[in-house]
Amino acid sequence: MDIGYARTSTIEQEAGFEAQLRELERCGCEKIFKEQVSSVAQRVQLEAAIEFARVGDTFVVTKLDRLARSITDLLQTLHRLELKKVEVKILNLGLDTGTPTGKLILTVLGGIAQFEREMMLERQREGIDKAQKAGKYKGRKPIHEEKRAAILRLAGEGVTKVEIAKQLGVGQATVYRELALYRTAAVTRSAVPLTSEL
Repeated sequence: MDIGYARTSTIEQEAGFEAQLRELERCGCEKIFKEQVSSVAQRVQLEAAIEFARVGDTFVVTKLDRLARSITDLLQTLHRLELKKVEVKILNLGLDTGTPTGKLILTVLGGIAQFEREMMLERQREGIDKAQKAGKYKGRKPIHEEKRAAILRLAGEGVTKVEIAKQLGVGQATVYRELALYRTAAVTRSAVPLTSEL
């Protein structure tokens, strides 16, 4: 099944939304998820579309910026779909992950994302070092142990990361970070880690 996803920001005109829907219908999408939210807001319908997708489906968007906020965000979304064995088509780029060319483009994007990440971390380290020397850096405030335990418990019960963040009133990045820390600690102490779905 071809699954379409359309998004416009809250300040974009309705005409742009309708144009996306028409293009998705024209290319044969049988199910279309749509929402009008800013690129930084939680995208409930995007999550619903990814959850809906099944093995052999194709996830279709008209443009890259409808799907992701950054290259890193794009690669994370594509990885989630790849794990479900769902292909992705980005119409205006002619990108189809089911083709060798599409896979090559993704490999290049992955390299760019890694470079971008390393440059960002280097700038961050320089900024922290400068702030520490000036006595202005105090570090990240740790989350309460109760919330950490709740994140691990809910993840172990199969609750999605988005839902965990919503239930506990923390950012999604916090949920991802705590689960990654748990997995790292589990490997270090040779314990049985939480399921790979975390």
